[in-house]
Amino acid sequence: MTRLRAQPLTAAAFDPFGDVLEATGTPDRLINEGRCERYHDRAGLEFEAGRAGVSLFVAELRTMPVEITLMERHPLGSQCFVPMGGARYLVVVAPDAGGVPGAPLAFLARGDQGVNYHRNVWHAVLTPVSGGGLFAVIDRIETPASGMTPPRRAQSGDANLEEYRLEMPLIVEAM
Repeated sequence: MTRLRAQPLTAAAFDPFGDVLEATGTPDRLINEGRCERYHDRAGLEFEAGRAGVSLFVAELRTMPVEITLMERHPLGSQCFVPMGGARYLVVVAPDAGGVPGAPLAFLARGDQGVNYHRNVWHAVLTPVSGGGLFAVIDRIETPASGMTPPRRAQSGDANLEEYRLEMPLIVEAM
């Protein structure tokens, strides 16, 4: 069993793995007659052979420390998570080490921060630790040649999902 302490999520620390979405600093634009601050283009969404789609995920709330046993990555597109109920959540990522997750890092995201995992970034499953578990998820949706919505398939049949079960659980603790 490996123990890891979650650090606060910051754009600088998370940069090798993706983007942090947050409305901090000076807005890029004022819109709506000056009544709305726009923080423009905060996630580098990337999709291959598909289209962007918005789904809603409702994840089970976990308590710290959290045991992580599964990592996943998406070779055909980025994946963006935006909490909708102010949930704090764990973000566990790892660099690639020859096709498997390398040394992991853990972050604790605030309820007003979203994350966008770049393509092929190993990450743990959605893990809210406070608040609610409702998230908007923007990711690659497979588009069949007919243009109709494809049938739902089990995760094991998804070309945009690679899973890796950790040999030893990772225990993530709060700071």
